Amino acid sequence: MRDSLKKRSWMRWVVFLIALEIIAISINFFYGPINIAAGGSTGISILVDAVWGINRSITVLVVNILMLILAGIFLGMKTTKNVALGSFILPVLMEITPSFALTSNKLLAVIYGGALMGLGVSLLYRVNASSGGTTIPPMILKKYFYINPAVSLLCIDMIIIFLNIFVDGWQAFLLATLSQVVTAMTMNYAEAGFDRKYQIRVMSNDHFEEIKKMLTQDYQGLTLYNVEGGFTQDQKQQILMVVDRREYGPLITKIHEVDPNAFIITDTVVKVHGGQWGL
Repeated sequence: MRDSLKKRSWMRWVVFLIALEIIAISINFFYGPINIAAGGSTGISILVDAVWGINRSITVLVVNILMLILAGIFLGMKTTKNVALGSFILPVLMEITPSFALTSNKLLAVIYGGALMGLGVSLLYRVNASSGGTTIPPMILKKYFYINPAVSLLCIDMIIIFLNIFVDGWQAFLLATLSQVVTAMTMNYAEAGFDRKYQIRVMSNDHFEEIKKMLTQDYQGLTLYNVEGGFTQDQKQQILMVVDRREYGPLITKIHEVDPNAFIITDTVVKVHGGQWGL
């Protein structure tokens, strides 16, 4: 998808606008109406709206402008230009997008809001874009103090989430924390995909050839590695293969039917390309 977006600049802009609109929808339909601040400049705007009644889009615009000034001072104009467009378009989309509660259930609201937020941010990452706001301080901290931006961004979001306690109580704090978990999970799956597979490595001291023959007959994509025992220093072979989730249980059963003592290591992989798996 990244290569396709690079070749079609118009598609990049479409994805960019869709991503920002998804974020605006998550705020206006789910977070904002129930006063749950889950981090970022949008979270600050929700808190300000709940306390002083100031329009959320105005607060996001003000915060983003302040962050752009910091970016211009500490990060240079190139970085500032990269985040400027999203910083200005997001509050505009928040202003023109209707704002009302799609559900009266706060738990459902933060789940759907968190999922939409995660999807929107993931799409921005896909096109190497940003909505600005509180993503800028972590970039500054990384440049000058070598602090991991993921850690510093999480700390900033947690401070904003903690402020929910003073605005709407502990329940709001717990719901905002849950929404962060939902957002992180959504981003993980949106980036890597839902079609997870298993990478399996198999070794057997006494029945290796039998296992190899069985797997060769029933499965595709077998790879053999020459390995050396760390303790015995014996020369052995290891089988490496990738299977779908539905094939994993039956495969392990078949291997153990041949050798109950077979040594098996299983890893979850998120993307497999080539061979039987295609592009």
